[in-house]
Amino acid sequence: MMPTKGNRKQEPTVAPGMDDREALEQRASEEEIEEGEYTEVTALRWDEADPS
Repeated sequence: MMPTKGNRKQEPTVAPGMDDREALEQRASEEEIEEGEYTEVTALRWDEADPS
């Protein structure tokens, strides 16, 4: 069975060649927010500090 638009699992994506950190941390303008042209971004950072 082919996935349809309604049951297709969405995977997070980033455009190839995109500078991840700079582009993802850029805030949407007031105009973009008013028009709904923005994406919420959640950043998870791994803290590798040794707890001992």
